[in-house]
Amino acid sequence: MTLQQEIVGNAMQMAVVNLHPGQTVYCEAGKFLFKTTNVTMETRLSGPSGNGGRQSGSGGGMGGVLRQAMGTAMQVGQRMLAGESLAFQYFSAQGGEGTVGFAGVLPGEMRALELDGTRAWFAEKDAFVAAESSVEFGIAFQGGRTGMSGGEGFVLEKFTGRGTVIIAGAGNFIDLNPADFGGRIEVDTGCVVAFEEGIQYGVQRVGGLNRQGVMNAVFGGEGLSLATLEGNGRVILQSLTIESLANALKKAQGGDKQGPTGGLFSTHTG
Repeated sequence: MTLQQEIVGNAMQMAVVNLHPGQTVYCEAGKFLFKTTNVTMETRLSGPSGNGGRQSGSGGGMGGVLRQAMGTAMQVGQRMLAGESLAFQYFSAQGGEGTVGFAGVLPGEMRALELDGTRAWFAEKDAFVAAESSVEFGIAFQGGRTGMSGGEGFVLEKFTGRGTVIIAGAGNFIDLNPADFGGRIEVDTGCVVAFEEGIQYGVQRVGGLNRQGVMNAVFGGEGLSLATLEGNGRVILQSLTIESLANALKKAQGGDKQGPTGGLFSTHTG
């Protein structure tokens, strides 16, 4: 059953989801806004199991219970390493249709992605807001070279299965297909929101180790790397990066740490 949802708002959007009786949607802890009284809420450490978000039974006796516990521990461990929320909140309508609302944590857009089971979607860390229980949430770790040089690209959220998943980002979104631009685009690493399976994601150095490359890194505000996206598929980019928003807030408070050069010589203190 397709998830009935509407994305509302402008500067900071919200997703209003209409649930049919027995239908379940889950979100990352901290993304819930409101619900009607006939919608139940349950917080669990485990992700959806592909059976409507319900915990699988203890089939197989003690062995089944242990396997389930180990699977949950592995999921929690992955999310902990990725810096994600440790728990999910599940919402189900009882005795009639119900409504539940969700939002992201930054001013910006939201987008509902429809998965048909043939292609996974990958998203930046913290982009996930909510999804049908038929959509499985996972963590994808990029390869060593890409991860070490890419920063934001080291850990990605991965969505598989069938159904609707709602993501959020900062600023405004733009949809691109690298195939429309010669098969490859280069992007600020903080501007990548999500992309379809089949798109090759990588990180490359900004210019060479020459005068212009150093100028790009030091004075261009981009640091040493750019994300590369290749192939034929959908890519979603955002116009605002978390780093630029943080720097703007620091500057407004008189605590700008970036300095005139930006990029390579930026200092970020907690």
